[in-house]
Amino acid sequence: MTQKLSIYLFSLTLALVLLAILSLFLGVYQFEYGFMETLKLLILDHSQLSTTDLYVLKDIRIPRIIMAILIGSGLAVSGTSLQGMFKNPLASPDLIGITSGAVLFAAVTIVLGSYIRALIPEFLHYSLLSLMSFIGSILTMSFVYKMSSTNGKTNIAVLLLSGVAITALTGATTGLLTYLSTDEELRNLTFWTLGSLAGSNWTKVAILSIVILISLGALINKGKALNAMMLGEKDAEHLGVNVEKLKKRIVLFTALMVGTSVAFSGTIGFVGLIVPYILRLLFKSNYYMILPLSALCGSILLLVADSLSRLLVAPSELPIGILTAIMGAPVFIAILIRFKKSL
Repeated sequence: MTQKLSIYLFSLTLALVLLAILSLFLGVYQFEYGFMETLKLLILDHSQLSTTDLYVLKDIRIPRIIMAILIGSGLAVSGTSLQGMFKNPLASPDLIGITSGAVLFAAVTIVLGSYIRALIPEFLHYSLLSLMSFIGSILTMSFVYKMSSTNGKTNIAVLLLSGVAITALTGATTGLLTYLSTDEELRNLTFWTLGSLAGSNWTKVAILSIVILISLGALINKGKALNAMMLGEKDAEHLGVNVEKLKKRIVLFTALMVGTSVAFSGTIGFVGLIVPYILRLLFKSNYYMILPLSALCGSILLLVADSLSRLLVAPSELPIGILTAIMGAPVFIAILIRFKKSL
């Protein structure tokens, strides 16, 4: 099985690298040289590229591609980990309130930003929206986790119900702020909630790289533990799995990855639902295979969606959240039909 996993990982990594190279040259902007010549100059001697070509490649497209890879892998692994923990194919980061908390704090920033900026240092003004979104996701995650924990043990059912409750509460508050917003604020809020990677830069890439890579390192090797969890918590404990530690780790690192991703790109739905479902069709519920593969498949999915978002309505850009929703909705319906037939 290890050899088979290695083959799959190598194949998907190769596909991701080729797709990333292709994505560099997809878009409205036309480079001075052809595809192969520009790529060769970029790798060997970028001083021969024009200033504009170099700027588009190094400061716009490469950071954007890296962000798509990081966010895609983070969202997919988050969804896979939560589905393993809940033993439910419909589980996703939205389910425990992480995304809704980030959206609420983003709405607060967009609608009441002028008041907030007057109270904080000027150097934080530029990144206020991202910072507030991240704080919102962490606060809601902390609240939901504390609600579901008693004597150091986490009740999965209470965790789920707390997430539903906090999602309803934050959704209502976000709706109130939307009602109170001006036309410009409403437009900004709407576009942010639809998701986009257009604001990518190297600072965001650096922060995302640290958060996503550390979180992936903490979760990616928990496939065998999640396989044991499928048998039930008591059976998993008998097999040597520290169930409470595993649940805490999944909730914490899922919140970190989703919170940071939403803070920098807005809400991008269904990635954490589509990828695990497709992989589960191929590998059943073997999380030893699904977890590492979901990281690469999530990156590929989001990179494809981002490339399409730049091409479909060129020279404008289609919000990436719309594309992932279009991709994800049929999969969601398929899950429901399959579940209905199993009853």
